[in-house]
Amino acid sequence: MTRPVRVAAHLWPGGAPDYATWRAAVLRAEEMGADAVFGYDHFHKPWVRRGPEGIEIAPVQPDVTNFEGWTSLASWAEITSRVEIGLLVTGIGYRNPDLLADMARTVDHISGGRLVLGVGAGWYEKDYTAYGYSYGTLRSRMDLFTEGVRRIEHRLGHLTPPPLRKIPLLIGGGGERRTLPVVGRYADIWHCGLDLETFRRKNDLVKQHAAAAGRDADAIERAANWSGPAQADALRAEGVTLFVTEVKPTDAGYDLSSLKDMVSWRDSVT
Repeated sequence: MTRPVRVAAHLWPGGAPDYATWRAAVLRAEEMGADAVFGYDHFHKPWVRRGPEGIEIAPVQPDVTNFEGWTSLASWAEITSRVEIGLLVTGIGYRNPDLLADMARTVDHISGGRLVLGVGAGWYEKDYTAYGYSYGTLRSRMDLFTEGVRRIEHRLGHLTPPPLRKIPLLIGGGGERRTLPVVGRYADIWHCGLDLETFRRKNDLVKQHAAAAGRDADAIERAANWSGPAQADALRAEGVTLFVTEVKPTDAGYDLSSLKDMVSWRDSVT
């Protein structure tokens, strides 16, 4: 299956001066030529840092300006006209999965069929504890995730009216024991933030899980984080077609220069 190369902006709300600034960035990303615009599903901005073993949660997690993702998506569905919209990614433990499917169907209708439903197991403990959800264990969260994805797929097939299209299910993560089997069975898009060699190995596992589920692995779009044209060229050679740049706000707003670079690169390779 041949797919077009696409680029997306992942616009964090946490730390933005106000909602209007975040909203304006969504519109600017569409005007600049993004194929998709994503928010996140956190009730607080996660403060993370790069440690010796990868990304770590910073010891201090101050509260800053933040906005809820799904109500924002309903607004984006009205104010945009072309881009796909979604969250990277919805924490499965925050909402009843059948309700989440109905929310997704509704936003899909508001947008005219442009929603991408991103889901993941959830990881940021502060979101759980501050809002009264049980954080549990990694195992319990993965159990909820696996069952939740199954319920979402079932509910989307039983809503009246149905979605305007088959809503693409984006699954984020690279866990080999629990996440990748769900990717192989259910995902329309698999998003990961992996280096080239790790991506190759885990992509082989996705192909195996898809085959075991009786699916064509090529039906799953591969998505990765943007880290420049050279890395994108290498990942594109491995089958990645959706590239995502993460943009965090400052007091001055959003710097979308990385999106500009991505759009130029996309247009040069297509």
